[in-house]
Amino acid sequence: MRYLIDFSYDGSKFSGYQKQPKKRTVQEEVEKVLTSINDNKVTIYSSGRTDKGVNALHQMAHFNLDKKISAYKLIGALNSYLPSDIHINDVKIVDEKFHARYNVKLKTYEYMINTGMYNPLLRTHVYQYCKPLNIRKMRKGLNYFKGTHDFTTFVSAEDKKENKIRTIKKVSLKEKNGIIVITFTGNGFLKYQVRNMVGTLIKIGEEKVEPSIVKELILKKDRRKAFLCAPACGLTLKQVKY
Repeated sequence: MRYLIDFSYDGSKFSGYQKQPKKRTVQEEVEKVLTSINDNKVTIYSSGRTDKGVNALHQMAHFNLDKKISAYKLIGALNSYLPSDIHINDVKIVDEKFHARYNVKLKTYEYMINTGMYNPLLRTHVYQYCKPLNIRKMRKGLNYFKGTHDFTTFVSAEDKKENKIRTIKKVSLKEKNGIIVITFTGNGFLKYQVRNMVGTLIKIGEEKVEPSIVKELILKKDRRKAFLCAPACGLTLKQVKY
């Protein structure tokens, strides 16, 4: 039977989502508990990977179990045995042909920046920049990302995918009490893409470059021309839609 889980995690103490030898990862922790419940090895297939330090509010993954367990019992069992920095929000039984990655229609990522006084309580999910930024210019620069573009300039050199064309359908930038929240919704995102885009927006907010730099960087299609990647701690996978 195939199941789909909706789960959250605090990425600060993980070496990323994907399994890695001798490192603590989200995938390994979830698979370990599912394997114990199933009495046989279970592999989970997520909507996508998140990097070291990146958080998730609603990550999605599917898997098959040999045992027939109700969604209600499975969510209870998982949350009983998983570590406290992972939580299962929901479990659904899905069609055997469903795939958590290939059936994704939209993903939403959120990046948070603190421009006020340093706050140690927020350090694992808000970037503690702690200096003022020009919100108006950042918002103007953000709008250049909207649409279908080749995002080569904003993608990690480690990402070997040939097709770096993605569509960003919605963007927003809000600020309240010194916390900036930048949101991107698109049909898919590449390795470090969101963090690289935010890094450029921070440079714009520092008034070191003009908002139009975004358009210029997109056209260059050259990672060497981009600015520094924003820290992982401010990034959260907020939603996945099928």
